[in-house]
Amino acid sequence: MKKIMKKIEILAPAGGYESVTAAVRCGADAVYVGEKSFSARASAKNLDDEELAMAVRYCHIHGVKLYVTLNTIVFDDEFEKLKLAIISAAKADADALIVQNMGAARLARMIVPDLPLHASTQMSVHTASGVRALYEMGFKRVVLSREMSRDEIKRAAEIPIELEVFVHGALCMCVSGQCYFSAMLGSRSGNRGMCAQTCRLEFSVGNQKNAHALSLKDNSLISHINELEKMGITSAKIEGRMKRPEYVAAAVRACREQRDSGFVSGESAGLLRGVFSRTGFTDGYYTAKTGREMFGIRRKDDVVSASENLLSNIRRTYKDEVRNVSINGEFTAKAGERPVIEVTDGKNKVKIISDAVCEKAMKTPLNTEKCRTQLLKTGGTAYKFENLSINIDENISLPLSLLNAVRRNALAKLDEIRSVIHKYDIKDVDISQQHKERPEIVKNSLRARFTGTKISNAFKECEFVFVPLFSDITEIQRLKKEGFNVGVEIPRGMFGRETQIENQLKRSKEVGINDALCNNIGALYTAKKQGFIMHGGFGLNLVNTFDLLWAQDYGIKDVELSFELSFDRINALGAAIPRGIISYGYLPLMLCRNCPVKSEGIDCKSCKNNLKMTDRKGKRFYLKCDGNCTEVLNCVPLFIAPEEYLKLSTNFNVLRFSVENYVENVENIIDFNSFSMSKEKFTRGLYKRGVK
Repeated sequence: MKKIMKKIEILAPAGGYESVTAAVRCGADAVYVGEKSFSARASAKNLDDEELAMAVRYCHIHGVKLYVTLNTIVFDDEFEKLKLAIISAAKADADALIVQNMGAARLARMIVPDLPLHASTQMSVHTASGVRALYEMGFKRVVLSREMSRDEIKRAAEIPIELEVFVHGALCMCVSGQCYFSAMLGSRSGNRGMCAQTCRLEFSVGNQKNAHALSLKDNSLISHINELEKMGITSAKIEGRMKRPEYVAAAVRACREQRDSGFVSGESAGLLRGVFSRTGFTDGYYTAKTGREMFGIRRKDDVVSASENLLSNIRRTYKDEVRNVSINGEFTAKAGERPVIEVTDGKNKVKIISDAVCEKAMKTPLNTEKCRTQLLKTGGTAYKFENLSINIDENISLPLSLLNAVRRNALAKLDEIRSVIHKYDIKDVDISQQHKERPEIVKNSLRARFTGTKISNAFKECEFVFVPLFSDITEIQRLKKEGFNVGVEIPRGMFGRETQIENQLKRSKEVGINDALCNNIGALYTAKKQGFIMHGGFGLNLVNTFDLLWAQDYGIKDVELSFELSFDRINALGAAIPRGIISYGYLPLMLCRNCPVKSEGIDCKSCKNNLKMTDRKGKRFYLKCDGNCTEVLNCVPLFIAPEEYLKLSTNFNVLRFSVENYVENVENIIDFNSFSMSKEKFTRGLYKRGVK
């Protein structure tokens, strides 16, 4: 089914109610706002229940949609609160929920089956296969990863589902949903909306000082909006719920001009640059021109440009109510009868009959033009009359206050009708019933994950050893013949490689490999289509019982739990699907499509995949590239001793090898104990301290 090309939606961010009005008055077609407790921008003001209801009402009256973000990972002990947030959005008549968490999506469907779901960019969907998976799951819209190129977006647009593309705003160095840097360094989880923006601090590769190897310029695809529209992209999304209303106004104005006129005026472009910039903007991911030019920080000149004079000029563009809803009306006044006004917006029709009766004029009668002039005064509302018929008897008298009252009452009634579109059926759900099923803990087996195929014979005892999908097939065959139970790991970053991945999976299948480790929805979909046994990786961010029930229903055999879970929360999880934890390894803190080494002009030929990145305190982080994406690894390894993980309600634990010296460490790692590890610096990660 081919999509019908429609005018692309201009979707604006709103961290508070003032930003909602700024967005609507400057021409946004839709607005997205954060719910107080479960927003990926927890530092934004966000909206409480009363403000949310006001915002939806205001938007709907103006013919604008409003989406509510519940786009964080959610723990089991927060599900009653999540339930209330979903009900609040439904009662407010929101047009959709934007969710990161499969568990949240599952709960939302149970409570409000008809409330549309949008898959957040936090789901890390960056392939057509991931889009198709969500389409088949019943999602209405997918918010694509910011790192996708023009050609990759085109391929995704072939699927008959709404797609949303970020066209302006901040760029994280890491693929959204795959950043654990802030969480590991300070327990402030980006997946919980609490990111401390670690990436904006100083990091260097090589000898350069005061470098910012993880800080990118802001993304801007505004000049490409018309091309995106032709592709069939539904929505052009502006990032910035933490930014001021003036930024929202300037960005909406620029996007609207580009869409409707094909260009952005010099004035609008200047306002947008002035209100917020990091040494300019970039379209590097979209144009597939990644490199040094994409990096930038907010300098003194960028801050100074956002002067009070500039902000004041922007505020003037949205200080007055916008009358963007055209209406037609008819006013009738006959002697001895009560005046009547009928108003329609083309879909809804209201009729107001005055309590007063028209009387004959004692002095100056009401004439048609005076009556029309008074009724046309719709300032302060969303409405403007296109046509207004006046049918009045000659020589009658009506006070102007009566004309004002009937007009005001008619428009107020039209407001009420327009403000409620959906009238959702809200069901009561007993969350506690979902936790009755408990996992069967048969054993706590050992698994290992490698970045190569040189594996010690000690690991033949492992339940699984996972090697990279793009390993030499003859090496995979060798391992299998030598007695290893081999599986393949599909790359976490699949950008532009779907065909190669599908072909390599076929080759692996032909030599007897049946198990695939999958860290994103696209990988799951591809592995499932090829008939592989799916093992869910940590990148799926599975953190609650509803997540695990989804994984179970999708046919995943077992899952690595997110390392943002504490031991207590792990032990409280329900569902029957086997689960495990990573017990050793240099945890990947970021998954980057633009490599940090490029910030200093180092090219791939001279890199040799053995560089480290240094922070301002001298800590060094490994950078591991698979030829497509780079993982930033923690500066010290995670280590959880057997006496700790054997107490957990888990079925397996994973040794994750990325940079180890195989001769010195890997051959004996299967016998690691607390004493041997205590000689080295290590971390217990977030399993003990948890995240905010």
